[in-house]
Amino acid sequence: MKILVIPGLTLPPLTERQRERILDACPQAEISEANGTKALIHAESAEVIFGLINEEIFTRCRNLRWVHATASGIDMFLFPEFVNSPVLLTSEKGLVGSHLADHAFSLLLMLTRQTARAYALGSDAWSNRAQLRARQFELTGLTMGCFGFGGTGREIAKRAVAFGMKVIALDCDPVNSSPEVANVMNTSQFEDFLKMSDVISICCPLTPETRAKFDSRAFSTMKKNAILVNVTRGEVLDEESLVEALRLGKIAGAALDVVPGEPIGYDHALWSMNNVVMSPHTAGASQFRSERNVQRFCTNLKHFVKGDKLEGLINKKRGY
Repeated sequence: MKILVIPGLTLPPLTERQRERILDACPQAEISEANGTKALIHAESAEVIFGLINEEIFTRCRNLRWVHATASGIDMFLFPEFVNSPVLLTSEKGLVGSHLADHAFSLLLMLTRQTARAYALGSDAWSNRAQLRARQFELTGLTMGCFGFGGTGREIAKRAVAFGMKVIALDCDPVNSSPEVANVMNTSQFEDFLKMSDVISICCPLTPETRAKFDSRAFSTMKKNAILVNVTRGEVLDEESLVEALRLGKIAGAALDVVPGEPIGYDHALWSMNNVVMSPHTAGASQFRSERNVQRFCTNLKHFVKGDKLEGLINKKRGY
């Protein structure tokens, strides 16, 4: 079985031990590791690809049966030729929630504790202590709304409870509740969800249904003191509506690791707003990420050889 491994941002080159584990899972495997032009050449005979692919790579494939993505969000894979093919797609969904949730709270606290503003002021922060303290507040007693209740939403819920928050969640599927969330709301309750939440954390994949879901109407429905947090996909937000909502005070602030159309230019309005903190799509980083995904790939490789169900299987038609 020919396996092509394509290293990238979330998957460094394989260690010898990781190669051995892949061979333990499938002793007959022939492993090639390549990027760029070499990856295109190896893709022609690959039955399995571990990494990110695009349309150019996919059109070269002649024997491909399964792709395991080095990503949790897989919207970049959803070009028609791949979606309509019989090739299986799995991902690391459910494995990235812990570090995404850590990052979400780091950004949220930069706003609620005014640490981003204090740092930006530098030595002038001391003369602005009164103004900083007047804008600080704690999370105790506030309601966290998790828009999407998969791996990321569940990890955010755990951290929210630890901060003394109440937690509600909404999901498009009838997913199980958790100790932190007694009942998961459905999409027909979206307006109620917005009205109840003091903090809304976007925890969903990007699909046709979620693209620009947070538009002018959604922001007008949210509480004026609400903070929006997004560490998953920027395009869930309508960019123009977000800027307007922040500028006009329809919502209190935004903590963003992802934004529509990233990377945004230095002159973008979001950079100049005191009620916004941003990081450059770095929430996905963790010292454990690649190892967790290699482990899932090895587990799935054993399942694939036996014809068993794969973990993290993606419904390509639905986009998650």
